[in-house]
Amino acid sequence: METKPPVPPFDVESATQKVRLAEDAWNSRDPERVALVYTLDTHWRNRSEFLIGREQVRLFLQRKWARELDYRLIKELWAYTDNRIAVRFAYEWHDDSGQWYRSYGNENWAFDADGYMQRRIASINDLTIHEGERKFHWVLGRRPDEHPTLSDLNL
Repeated sequence: METKPPVPPFDVESATQKVRLAEDAWNSRDPERVALVYTLDTHWRNRSEFLIGREQVRLFLQRKWARELDYRLIKELWAYTDNRIAVRFAYEWHDDSGQWYRSYGNENWAFDADGYMQRRIASINDLTIHEGERKFHWVLGRRPDEHPTLSDLNL
């Protein structure tokens, strides 16, 4: 089996890199690409939805990005241990009526020895915002390196 570097055990540098790779993948809004970083039998909790397996994750992401338009995400390392990473994140999106939201949350991740995510537990809250309150203005795709982080934005 191929590996998904960086692989455990994590240090601050490899954990930070893993978080940025995840952010970049999610900002692609490509369910096929994102699903490939999870084990075939991955276990997820996303809000109140429970998923098992890479295929359920892929289908979930298809639904998510069909509903959450112009999605832009920032993830930030919160803590790490040997094979676990905790992140905080915020993302902005709008629905098909044009209503904007900023969604805040925390994720707990556990990885196998090859660097695939075995478990993802996400808690997320949505805040309705006006378009003028948006903070994430880069062109869709990868967040530019010079864009402020969540800590910089005080979010």
